[in-house]
Amino acid sequence: MMAGHGDDINAVGGPARHIPVLLAEVLEALSPKAGEVIVDGTFGAGGYTRAILASGASVVAIDRDPDAIAAGRDLEARSDGKLRLVHAPFSMLDEQVESADGVVLDIGVSSMQIDQAERGFSFRADGPLDMRMAQAGLSAADVVNSFKAGDLARIFGFLGEERHAGRIARMIESHREKRPFERTLDLADAIETHIGRAPKDKIHPATRVFQALRIFVNDELGELAKALFAAERVLKPGGRLAVVTFHSLEDRIVKRFIADRADKVTGSRHMPEAQARLATFRKAGGGVTPGDAEIAANPRARSARLRAAIRTEAPARAGDFAIFGLPKLPSTELPGANRPGER
Repeated sequence: MMAGHGDDINAVGGPARHIPVLLAEVLEALSPKAGEVIVDGTFGAGGYTRAILASGASVVAIDRDPDAIAAGRDLEARSDGKLRLVHAPFSMLDEQVESADGVVLDIGVSSMQIDQAERGFSFRADGPLDMRMAQAGLSAADVVNSFKAGDLARIFGFLGEERHAGRIARMIESHREKRPFERTLDLADAIETHIGRAPKDKIHPATRVFQALRIFVNDELGELAKALFAAERVLKPGGRLAVVTFHSLEDRIVKRFIADRADKVTGSRHMPEAQARLATFRKAGGGVTPGDAEIAANPRARSARLRAAIRTEAPARAGDFAIFGLPKLPSTELPGANRPGER
């Protein structure tokens, strides 16, 4: 969850270290009420969860980062049974609840993760080249030190939209033969040295590569797609879905999902009745972005976008990843289980 810093105090949670973006807008979309069950699929520092609990609703909060779950145990203990924390990826939210009145997902890396150098998400401070939200599985170091240049180029090009993807991938392949990449600054400095940086450049040359590695290591796009299908399965008729994204790849997935699920195609002489499909969601407004005041208070919110939808009574459809148009990328299995590029 991408959040800013704050010291909000409410009836349930006490001081909050972070305030999630678009909080008022998310609460308006969710409209939580006493007696309802809301799934917070990205617990993070608990900003959304605290606000939902303050409305009187109960929350099932999910996070795959064990640090986030550990930090939230005190809030869980003081919630009078209205909060249940679950250590799991949000793609498995339908295994944690049978039905829900609302689901909120705040996609991407959290401020806590970015600000901890030892987690390896940022090149602004030296740390291990890790980036694993779940603190298990394939690390960013595993990727850059073992994947073929062609696979690295695909990852950087698609997930980071890096125009120098091929050049950077070939540099990495050559560099690691002498010494493997182990630290964030090792990789960031190598990219800056190889690509160069003009004085007018506002972003570091390694920014898009780090983004791509983080998204790939954590399978963020795949997890988001699975979570949307899971939300469709658990939401009651009238249930609300609210998703906050931070870059175009995420937003495109959410937008395509809602558009596909809101599309109603009835039977006709051209389409047999058996193939007719009913809309499982209806759109609840277009993409909502933060105002100038919020961006000034929390610059990390500048690229955030909220999309919302309301569940209909139609049965959930089968999950078809083809609607997202995602490319085939290398396997995220640890080296030795599958070779990079193979499934």
